[in-house]
Amino acid sequence: MEGINRAGADVEPIVAWIDGAPKSLEDAIAEAARLLHASAAPVFGHLGTDVEGAREAVLLAELVGGVLDHAASSALFADLDAIRESGAMLTMPLEAAARADVVLLVGDMAVNSWREFAPWLAEPARPYDQEVRRRVVGLLSSFAYAAAPTGAEIIEIHPELLSVLARLRARVKQRPVEDDGVRSPSATLLGAQFGVAIWSAAELEPLAVEAIHGLVRDLNETTRFSTLALPAPDNGVGVQTVCGWMTGFPLRTGFPHGAPEHDPWRYDARRLVAAGETDCLLWISAFEGGATAPAEVQILFCGTDSPIATTSHVRFAVARPGVDVDAIVYDPCIGGFAAARGAPQAPAAPTVAAVLKAIRARLGGPPC
Repeated sequence: MEGINRAGADVEPIVAWIDGAPKSLEDAIAEAARLLHASAAPVFGHLGTDVEGAREAVLLAELVGGVLDHAASSALFADLDAIRESGAMLTMPLEAAARADVVLLVGDMAVNSWREFAPWLAEPARPYDQEVRRRVVGLLSSFAYAAAPTGAEIIEIHPELLSVLARLRARVKQRPVEDDGVRSPSATLLGAQFGVAIWSAAELEPLAVEAIHGLVRDLNETTRFSTLALPAPDNGVGVQTVCGWMTGFPLRTGFPHGAPEHDPWRYDARRLVAAGETDCLLWISAFEGGATAPAEVQILFCGTDSPIATTSHVRFAVARPGVDVDAIVYDPCIGGFAAARGAPQAPAAPTVAAVLKAIRARLGGPPC
C-alpha cells in the first residue's frame, strides 16, 4: 500500500479501525468501499487535505455520485461571490509586504492575525522605491484593541461594521457625513500611495466583504488600493482550486447524475447532514491538530496526532501534509501552490490520497 512504511518495522503500526477496534488497512478500505457503494447520497465533508488528497476525493466522489464541500466553503464563497459579481483589485502578500504604505485591517480576525505579518508591518514600505512609514487603520471591536498594532488608527465596529464601511465610503467620495470618527482614518486611506485591505471572510457577512471591495474601488479613483483576504484554513483555497480545475466549478459540487453540478445551497454538507439528506458522511481532516468530526460521520480520515476515540464506523489515521509527509498545498505567503516539506523518514501512516485511491480501486474505478 502506497504511503506506508513497513520496512524495518517489527510491528506494523495501527492506522485503521472499524467500530473502534483495530483492523488491517485492507479490511478498513474494503469496509469503506462497501459503505460508499451502498450509499445513495454520500457526502465528502471538511476536506482538510493537500492537493493530491483533494484530487483523489474529486475522483472518488465522481465515481460514487458524492458531494464535495470544504469546512471553509462559506468564507470562500463570501470572497468568491464579490469577485464574480463586480470584480476585485487583488494583490499578493509579498507585494503587500514590499509596497503597502497603508494597511486597512477589517475585523477582529484580521487584527488578531496581523502578527503573522508583523515583520513587514513593522518595516518601512517602498511603494515607489522610497522608504515610507507604514500606517495601519483597524476596524475592530473593543475586544481586539489590545491586539492592534502600535500606533494604529482604530474605529470601533460595534455594533455595525456595515455602517462604518458606509461612512468611510461616503467620506472617501466627499459625500456629506456626520463626523463620528471616520474623518482622520478616511484621510489616511486617501493618502495612501499603495494601500491594502486585509480581512477574513470567516467572520464577516457577505455584504461586508462586498462593501470592502466597494470602498477599495472608490479609493482607486484617486489613489492605488488593493485587497488581500486571509486564506481559509485546512488548505481551503487549494482544495477549491483543485475542484475548479477538475470539474469546472468551485466547491459544493456534486455528481448525482454523473456530470458535476454546482449548487451552494443544495450541496452544503452541514445542511445535508442536519436535514438527514445523506446516508454516508466521509470526513477528511488530515492537517496537524485536525478538527472534531460530527457524530454522523461514518468514514473518518484524521491526522496521526488526533485522539483515537471516535464514533465513526471506519477510521483511518493518515499522514499529516507537510508534517509527516511532503505535500503540495496553497501557500498564503506567495499566493499559490508550494511544496511543504514533511519528516525526512518515511511516514508510518498512509496519505489521504493513497487511501482514497485504494478505495476507488476497490470499487472498480479507473486507475487515473
